Amino acid sequence: MSIVLKHVKIYTGDRVINDGYIRFSEKVEAVDPMSEYVALPDDEIHYLRDKVVTPGFIDVHTHGGYGFDTMDGNPDEIDQMVNSMAKEGVTSVFPTTMTQSVANIDKSMQAINEVAQHNRLIQGIHLEGPFIAAMFKGAQPEEYIQDPNVDLLANWDELSGDRVRLITYAPEDPGAKEFEAWCLAHNVVPSVGHSNATREQLLDSKASHATHLYNAQREFKHREPGVTGHVMLEDNIYAELICDGFHIVPDMIKLAYEQKGPKKIELVTDSMRAKGMPEGISELGGQKVIVKDKQARLESGNLAGSVLRFDDAFRNIMDFTGCSMEEAVWMSSTNQATEFNLVDKGQLEVGFDADLNIFDNQMQIVDTYSYGKSVND
Repeated sequence: MSIVLKHVKIYTGDRVINDGYIRFSEKVEAVDPMSEYVALPDDEIHYLRDKVVTPGFIDVHTHGGYGFDTMDGNPDEIDQMVNSMAKEGVTSVFPTTMTQSVANIDKSMQAINEVAQHNRLIQGIHLEGPFIAAMFKGAQPEEYIQDPNVDLLANWDELSGDRVRLITYAPEDPGAKEFEAWCLAHNVVPSVGHSNATREQLLDSKASHATHLYNAQREFKHREPGVTGHVMLEDNIYAELICDGFHIVPDMIKLAYEQKGPKKIELVTDSMRAKGMPEGISELGGQKVIVKDKQARLESGNLAGSVLRFDDAFRNIMDFTGCSMEEAVWMSSTNQATEFNLVDKGQLEVGFDADLNIFDNQMQIVDTYSYGKSVND
């Protein structure tokens, strides 16, 4: 039996169908204008006039949510964490680590590997640190920071079942060249982040991704573009944006959108365990976090990740920049699938995984399907 959604507006990631239908089981079987619809005997039909369908969201930078954190290294909790994120429209996740002890990162890699063997929402792993610059540590514990280390990275990748797809590091640090070469040979995208690199240093690096643009990096100035300026200037670099309005003010989000363009921006949440939980005291990497007014901060006042839901980021990028919904789809799903070669993700075309979100006319999610199954069932 196949599900058919009829009379919906469909953003496939490649085209827009104003009055269309989509037929799917685990994979998309047909997606066309209603004028081309032909009924099949086993169709389970859903009439959804005035609804909008998009590809499911892909979050390549999220530490946690709903009371759970990747670094806890608990397989059952990571499973619950990832499944909870599906309720905000996320159908592919890169659980993200942070700068911690080698033993704690080992434990996290093993736990994610265990979960990923049965939970297909996990499409990769993002290692954020520990190979970063202390000057721009942000909420990363300084005592565990170290220079890039190929042996450690290779071991973590092995422990994860070769699931590491993204690594945040400081390209100016000793050993970065060998580190970058290993990444490129092992399908790992090198991402500049928590870095004090100059543009001159970055022009000599292999970084093709930028972790949370603007945040925890050498900022751009009139005599030194820094990390932020370099990312703005280089067309080959994908830039993450945390669109909660706190990590980056809306005008600077609009600047990045206009400079980079919607094909090179990826929305992320950078969320922590406090997402989806009541305000109050939480924790990140052993550090006390105070959550108030939709912001998560260390006692020092530094932002400590976010409590941002991905569907809010999706609405915010349109509100902050005036971009089209089609462009928002690229930034929330299609670009991520392209960069990380998630060949069955990021579009709603025949043969792609049936990962999709359904929105009402207020742009609220009414249902999400993952591999053709409603996450609300």
